[in-house]
Amino acid sequence: MAELPGYAELHCLSNFSFQRGASHPQELVTRAAQLGYQALALTDECSVAGVVRAWGAAKECGLHLIVGSEFLWGDLRLVALARDAGGWGNLCEFITAARAAAPKGQYRVAADSPWHLLQGCELLLAPCRQRFDASDFVAISACITSATSQLGSQKAPHVWLAVELHQAADDSLWLATLQRVGAALQLPLVAAGDVHMHARSRKPLQDVITAVQLGCTVAECGFALQPNAERHLRQRVRLAGIYPPELLAATLTVAGRCTFSLSEIQYRYPLETVPEGMTPAQALAWLVELGVRSHYPLGAPEGVQAQIRKELDLIAHCGYEMYFLTVHDIVRFARSVGILCQGRGSAANSVVCYVLGITAVAPEQSHLLFERFISKERSEPPDIDVDFEHDRREEVIQYIYDKYGRDRAAIAAVVTCYRTRSALRDVGKALGVAPALVDAFAKDHHWFDETFATDRLQELAQAVGVSLHRHTARLWLELAADLKDFPRHLSQHVGGFVLTQGKLTRLVPVEPASMKDRSVIQWDKDDLDDMGLLKVDVLALGMLSALRRCLNLRAALRGERWGLKDIPHEDPATYDMICAADTVGVFQIESRAQMSMLPRLQPREFYDLVVEVAIVRPGPIQGGMVHPYLQARERRRRGESLELEKPELEAALARTLGVPIFQEQVMQIAMIAAGFTPGMADDLRRSMAAWKRKGGVHRFEEPLKQGMKDRGYPAEFADRIFQQMLGFGEYGFPESHAHSFALLAYASSWLKCHEPACFLAALLNSLPMGFYSASQLVQDARRHGVRVLPIDVTVSDIDCTLEGNPEPLRPARGLGAPPLPQPAVRLGLRMVSSLHGDAAKRLLQARATGPDFASTEDLALRAQLSQQDLQALAAADALASLSGHRRQQMWDAAAQHSAPPLWRDVPVHEVPLQLPEAAEGEEILFDYAATGLTLRRHPLALLRPRLARWRLQTALQLHSVAHGRKVRACGIVTVRQRPGTAKGTMFVTLEDETGPVNVIVWPALVDVWRNALLRSQLLAVEGVWQCSPGALGSKAMVRHLVAQRFKDLTPLLGRMGQALQGSRDFH
Repeated sequence: MAELPGYAELHCLSNFSFQRGASHPQELVTRAAQLGYQALALTDECSVAGVVRAWGAAKECGLHLIVGSEFLWGDLRLVALARDAGGWGNLCEFITAARAAAPKGQYRVAADSPWHLLQGCELLLAPCRQRFDASDFVAISACITSATSQLGSQKAPHVWLAVELHQAADDSLWLATLQRVGAALQLPLVAAGDVHMHARSRKPLQDVITAVQLGCTVAECGFALQPNAERHLRQRVRLAGIYPPELLAATLTVAGRCTFSLSEIQYRYPLETVPEGMTPAQALAWLVELGVRSHYPLGAPEGVQAQIRKELDLIAHCGYEMYFLTVHDIVRFARSVGILCQGRGSAANSVVCYVLGITAVAPEQSHLLFERFISKERSEPPDIDVDFEHDRREEVIQYIYDKYGRDRAAIAAVVTCYRTRSALRDVGKALGVAPALVDAFAKDHHWFDETFATDRLQELAQAVGVSLHRHTARLWLELAADLKDFPRHLSQHVGGFVLTQGKLTRLVPVEPASMKDRSVIQWDKDDLDDMGLLKVDVLALGMLSALRRCLNLRAALRGERWGLKDIPHEDPATYDMICAADTVGVFQIESRAQMSMLPRLQPREFYDLVVEVAIVRPGPIQGGMVHPYLQARERRRRGESLELEKPELEAALARTLGVPIFQEQVMQIAMIAAGFTPGMADDLRRSMAAWKRKGGVHRFEEPLKQGMKDRGYPAEFADRIFQQMLGFGEYGFPESHAHSFALLAYASSWLKCHEPACFLAALLNSLPMGFYSASQLVQDARRHGVRVLPIDVTVSDIDCTLEGNPEPLRPARGLGAPPLPQPAVRLGLRMVSSLHGDAAKRLLQARATGPDFASTEDLALRAQLSQQDLQALAAADALASLSGHRRQQMWDAAAQHSAPPLWRDVPVHEVPLQLPEAAEGEEILFDYAATGLTLRRHPLALLRPRLARWRLQTALQLHSVAHGRKVRACGIVTVRQRPGTAKGTMFVTLEDETGPVNVIVWPALVDVWRNALLRSQLLAVEGVWQCSPGALGSKAMVRHLVAQRFKDLTPLLGRMGQALQGSRDFH
């Protein structure tokens, strides 16, 4: 048997050539290795977004990966393959230039492109087969001649004529013509596959994504579809029968020249932040010393000084000084212009970060584990996340661009992938399924559905009156499953900046983002981690904006300016409010799960809050730590001693009563009980965070258990610890991160408790953020006695403001009152959903520069408001002080028409038409439609007589019902949550005129009552009322309605259903 020829595939697209390639990069690499290819070139169209994934797969299977890119250039496709590091840098710059010359998501190459940048690359010219007659030597020769002349200095032997044969009827003629062209132009020929998929079986999916790209069905694509499935990685025996031997051998020549590997990329930190005359190490030591003097005026404790010396030595050993200097400079700028910011995550384990002002976690208040942040045994740079005010983060981003330049700074990418709904929609449309069925079936898959609802497809088809053939249904589901998790496009990371000393565009291509003045690289955060590139996370946090606004409002109200650090610590009234789960709107502890935990855990000091933030997370829940921890707290309250397997574990577990809650504790246990080094322990932590994706945690099972056995720990204990570690793979929290978040949780709780009016105004001005809508926040504040005043064009600002003299509050039963009198909150013009921002500014300017508005007409003339703006204000009831009730406002607004310039300021004198006032239900309907909330009665108050006849009780009435009684409740669905840790259980929040009702739905009921449960706006629930006390000695109660039956009462809302905002649904 003849020996199979060697072969390297030089032209291959992955699914990062969006809507062209039909295989993941890893699939292509694995298949090429299985086929015995000597090399594979990944050449996605004007992109290298998939090469890091391919590189990782190539290292695992030992395949030579060539990196390159493909460009459509007139009637041919140009494939550029990087020979060396210089060629890679040139290719990245060429892609950057091509992307910059076109709108987002597109590129442009033409005669004026910077072709000199392709020096250092092997170039393949592949004429587009469908644009030429196979025998047209003249046209093909002219096309290639034009291309080579424009390439200029790029001459043979680095320019090749690619021959791509796919079993077409005229393949022999096409090969002969290209051989004549090559001989005439002295260009060598090389075989290539124009590969679009790793296996022939992906052809149906390739047809579908072609249809998606063209916006039509597969049946309508015609010749746009590939005529056969030959554009896959073919066996070498088949290639030997298709190509002449010399063309196959040429692929190895090209592959031999392309020696570049991504491992050659050398990253260097930018040096701008180093003062003149200093080294980075000296600069960091100097700033740390200044920070120590600022934070410890009387001198730092010896333990802190020792920790600083240890950290500086390790930072110097790893060469990370510039990273700290860069983050410090960004934080310094933010603070210099009054932007609130706070570092979090593993950085809070660092005293250096604390004294530099990056984090707010003092070492004496926490349990530092610096190895969680930096390890001598780990080569990756540290990861410092810094949160900035959401409203002002753009100032920080533009500062970075201005300081480093756009060729040295860009934001990391995020690969947006197909999810369940989008895959079903695109495949369904491509297969020609009836639009009504595509829409209905996609909508039947909710945020928690990971698999396709195969059993409901035919039922839905019948419901919408569509006939669906069984074969089509099967194909739809199979192809949608294949398409799911395919990349769709690149978007920008929430704030991960990549900064470099040299040109970033020589390390990775940069392209324009969809947002103005933003640019993104073509790699995501996982790619950056694999490549060892520095990423500075400049993140946005809405609560920081809300806290800054709240402190400003308080300063104006009380006459004293506070920062976050000035908020009184360990306030009993604040902890009383937290323990009662009265936490709507506060940071982190406002969710259903947190509210359920608070009465049980009963936080009474700051560290309790740190634990609270961390324990209601998938990691501790999956690891089985929650109930043991609560039981340990009960034992402590009873004065019982701490239970530990061995006394030596006290350093790791005493602070959480013997139960591991935080990632750092898992690391400490591994070091104490199993003898792991700090580096090994950090590797264990990293593998826990990624075990579902990479499966790496299990390699630590044997050394961990053996290490514990060698040190005298029982096997049962070792097994339990390892199972808890697996739980942490479901997103366990680092203690440092929890500490940082607890600071904001306490600050927001104190402000809600003591300054509820300021807190409400600040939250409304910072929306959207958090779990709750404006309506829910306002209702909660009013239950606490806060007076909320309607929008009024004669007094409202753009933002919600404080108004009137402070008065003592009269909260609803069971809610505490703040010690200080509170002003009213006046809703601002920002709450009017259809009002243009410029119109609001003109209104304020007219009000400030003239007398009081005399009428709606006077307002319209002086503020130059359009009829649309006036109608938006009237719909929001904001013209009441000028026109009276809402119907009259709408009439007056409709009467204002734009006039020619000559008549613009001329008033119209006519007898006003007096209209009757609308019914209360209509007023409430307009309130919700225009502002998303009402200050009138709750919609359910109008329905209460009917609901009462059906024995549907209010939230307030349920508070007096005994545990275990069967009850009925009804409310507007505001939140649905089905966390992965709940094993299919769903949590639903209903809202009526007296407050919320928390409903628990067991997994078996979710499918039985799916339509009513997931599609209702007004939902009635029958079930068993559960009412149990919180922690021992606590007056707080934990109340739930465990559902048994449901009924969709949405029709009772009438038109109100269209005006109400939908529920907020979470994992």
